[in-house]
Amino acid sequence: MILTNLQLFSESKKVIPSGVNSPVRYFEPYPFFTKNSNGAYIWDEENKKYIDFCNGYGALLLGHRRKEIIQAVSKQIARGTLYCTPTKSEIELSKLIIGNYPSIDKVRLVNTGGEATMTAIRLARGFTKKKKIIKFEGCYHGAHDSVLVKAGSGSAHNGISVSDGGLDEVSKNTLVVQYNNVQDLEQTLRKNKDVAGVIVEPVLANMGLILPTSNFLSEIRKITKENDIPLIFDEVVTGFRISSGGAQKHFRIRPDITTLGKALGNGFTIAAVGGRKEIMDLLSPGGKVYQASTFAGNPVSVSAAISSIKTINKIKNKLYSKLEKYTLRFTRSLDDMATDLKIPHQINSISSMFQIFFTTEPVVNYQTSKNADSKKFQKLFRSLLRQGIFIAPSQFEVVFLSDSHTSADLNRTLDAYEVALKSVKN
Repeated sequence: MILTNLQLFSESKKVIPSGVNSPVRYFEPYPFFTKNSNGAYIWDEENKKYIDFCNGYGALLLGHRRKEIIQAVSKQIARGTLYCTPTKSEIELSKLIIGNYPSIDKVRLVNTGGEATMTAIRLARGFTKKKKIIKFEGCYHGAHDSVLVKAGSGSAHNGISVSDGGLDEVSKNTLVVQYNNVQDLEQTLRKNKDVAGVIVEPVLANMGLILPTSNFLSEIRKITKENDIPLIFDEVVTGFRISSGGAQKHFRIRPDITTLGKALGNGFTIAAVGGRKEIMDLLSPGGKVYQASTFAGNPVSVSAAISSIKTINKIKNKLYSKLEKYTLRFTRSLDDMATDLKIPHQINSISSMFQIFFTTEPVVNYQTSKNADSKKFQKLFRSLLRQGIFIAPSQFEVVFLSDSHTSADLNRTLDAYEVALKSVKN
């Protein structure tokens, strides 16, 4: 017997808080339940097919069930899934990451982006012997206390500025400044001499899509160097997605510490924190900054990441040019549609990512993103979903293209957006 999505959600709520294992998976009236995927598509339990533009919130740069990665993982599974001892493959993966990211001298493998940012912040504090961290409004760095303050992603979608259960004595050491506002950063540093590090998403991909204004990132780099403060680039989303060397390669910035995730494993659970040798060598057991994990560097995820990076490096010239061309074509057509329908809008895009905001003002920071009409976005989302197009259900997420999307997929999706925009206007 095939259970409907509604029936499954009713069952799910009985055993899972709110029926979902991550807040971003919920949308009204209830989410669909996926049973299968391949390439650019997913199928729900009612056998409805969707073109997937959520793509694991950016993780699936190469698409679902990429052949090279599945083959590599299958070979490893036949040899074992978890050893809790060092493996030769961890060295290979670390060398591949370092080869793609010149700012990184050494790498520590972890499991999730949140674990990577938590470790990066601890490293910055251990290196400087200071307490305070500066983050930017709307940047999402995981669901741990130090950074869950005016964060993006599901936190912004659910209107949670500071999470219940978080410790005031922890969050008080997190200073929040406005993205794309160098003066705000400078003023905050003048008032606070106990800053251990500055963490930033070089491109905000958890507040919709917000791009850095001209010279913003280079000014952050200049200011942090002048003040001897480690700069942390959170590239959990942008790493490998904007380019094979992430946003730091695209914008020609060398941070002190980098976090990677999502596209690193193309759907497998793995993340990494890397940086300058003198900082990374502070990690235990050689140093006094403690970090540990049973599943870190597990051979299954490592084999996926090795295959992912090798595949990206092999096809990177065609991969990124194709995705940029598709994104440009898509956003230009979308802009024309919304303009013809006289719908106030802004579209932000870079590489293989974009988002539309229903507002008259440019979206350049947390506040201007929050000012966009999220109710219109929800109408857009629901219309697209009915037509078999799946994008992330929140205004504060991003539309992601993958190597698996075809020109035909784009044509069909643009037709669906035209219908959806008409529903927004009505």
